[in-house]
Amino acid sequence: MSKRVFMFPGQGSQYIGMGKEIYETFPKAKEVFDKASAITGLDVAGMCFEENEKINITEYTQICMLTVEAAIFAVLEEKGITYDLTAGLSLGEYGALIASGAMSMEDAFAIVRKRGIYMQNAVPEGGGMSAVIGLDASVIEDACAEVMANKDMYDKGDSSLPFTVSVANYNNPKQSVITGRKDAVQAAGKILEEKGALKVVELNVSGPFHSALLEGAGEQLAEALKDIELSDIKVPYIANVTAEYVTDKGDIKELLKKQVSSSVKWQQSLELMIKDGVDEFIEIGPGHTLTGFVKKIDRGLKTVNIDTLEDLNKFIEA
Repeated sequence: MSKRVFMFPGQGSQYIGMGKEIYETFPKAKEVFDKASAITGLDVAGMCFEENEKINITEYTQICMLTVEAAIFAVLEEKGITYDLTAGLSLGEYGALIASGAMSMEDAFAIVRKRGIYMQNAVPEGGGMSAVIGLDASVIEDACAEVMANKDMYDKGDSSLPFTVSVANYNNPKQSVITGRKDAVQAAGKILEEKGALKVVELNVSGPFHSALLEGAGEQLAEALKDIELSDIKVPYIANVTAEYVTDKGDIKELLKKQVSSSVKWQQSLELMIKDGVDEFIEIGPGHTLTGFVKKIDRGLKTVNIDTLEDLNKFIEA
């Protein structure tokens, strides 16, 4: 029996014009955009549709991405499209929480607006991230551990930040991302090149996301989450931090707090879904990052991207 997952991407695939035609075509989508703007006090539609610099600034990117994802999801729900489980990468976990029934759209918009601000403000100077292509995760973990065990050798002492490097994202069997203080990330990158990485690419990001350096943002988020009332989980969802199903709503807030400064176990989440018989992977939102990761694991699995109006109509009519 076929099983379908709704997946929600994280920041990085945003673009000017995302969601515009869907907003103009479906009143339900416009309603979601209007709701996001009312809750955050921002012109979310304007940031998504018109040329501006804000769309690539973390504190604005996050609410824009989530609004587009929620708008597409709301249309699918209105059309009676069903799904068996849900998951999201980093920011996308909030899309998954909406789809799971555990968090209301209103609360998700309010908390993601705060999350974006906390993460933007917590971003320290001197952090960095690098994508590592062509090596197993265990090799990457070993390289990070080697750098941390030989801190005296690698610490250049030119930053006031704690010396740290770790895995930020397990994306697929041959691609992970490392994060931390820039010199530590670079040291691990050199070791990984020596170990045979096809490529180590420094990412053009505003900070060392999903590293211990963002624990402060997680603490702030935990305080904000105290005001959010969660509901029972209606559709199974998989958490980034554990790559396991969350069954108790009482666990969600702690997982979201940890997620800001912990590794995103996306590859492990996909492997769990595949093991449990999921054979249809629907990516809801801008880009095709997540379906690309699925294809890296098993090209035979069915993947669908719902980003544009054409994508959405085609899926509804199928």
